Amino acid sequence: MTITDRPNGWPEKAARAAVRLSWAAARMSSIVLLLAAWQLLARSGMFTHYQLPALSDVLGRIWSDGVSGDLWINTGLTLYRALTAFCICTVGGVLIGMAMSRSIVANWFFDPIVSVGFPMPKIAFLPVVILWLGVYDVSKITIIVVDAIFPVIAATIIAIQGVEKQLIWSARNMGASNRELLTQVVLPAASPQIMTGLQVALPLCLIVAVVAEMLMGGYGLGGAMITASRFANSTGVFAGIVEIAVVGYCLVKIMAVVRRRLLVWHQEANAPSTV
Repeated sequence: MTITDRPNGWPEKAARAAVRLSWAAARMSSIVLLLAAWQLLARSGMFTHYQLPALSDVLGRIWSDGVSGDLWINTGLTLYRALTAFCICTVGGVLIGMAMSRSIVANWFFDPIVSVGFPMPKIAFLPVVILWLGVYDVSKITIIVVDAIFPVIAATIIAIQGVEKQLIWSARNMGASNRELLTQVVLPAASPQIMTGLQVALPLCLIVAVVAEMLMGGYGLGGAMITASRFANSTGVFAGIVEIAVVGYCLVKIMAVVRRRLLVWHQEANAPSTV
């Protein structure tokens, strides 16, 4: 294709793409500076290799783990536990939140549990979960669900209660049944806030998955980190930190993209993207 064959508007599209790339590079500058400072401090002699291994050594360890396959096994297991728990939190949290917002009996039953459980550190239940379910995937997924479901419940309740009454009244005047009212009016209107609760729950699932793996041992990013720590392998510990940071960043960005796709009809979809 020659320059004369290019469709009209091509220079403007190229300019917009260049601007977006420039802003993306600017947003990453702080990370680049942090990594550069890490490398310089590690090589300056201010810290021992045990206290702060060089970034290049950590990246080399990640590369060797990737070549050996350990990185993919550990990452896959951690994501399996975190995402399985997230799916359970999504379905269970939305259903419980809907029930609490629309049923007096459900609200009477669940409200004390949510009120007491939300602010407390749910990781305290880990010894009980281990006694009941052992130290394998079921127990790890269970403690993740126990910890991460509360933001979804709370977001769903607030979202449904915040739906404008005029929408509900208009739908009822048009003859909408309770099911149609819920599926075609209430849930779409509440979906932005519900998605916010899910965006809170997703990184929380990853955090609790790593903590559970650290405490229970076995394979996974958290288990690999605690194993490296027991053998005084500082490079392995920092490699785990970098791996978890990258996985968490990717999950958050993917969730933001999913939110924009699902809420394409909402006014927030017209706002400038930060992804």
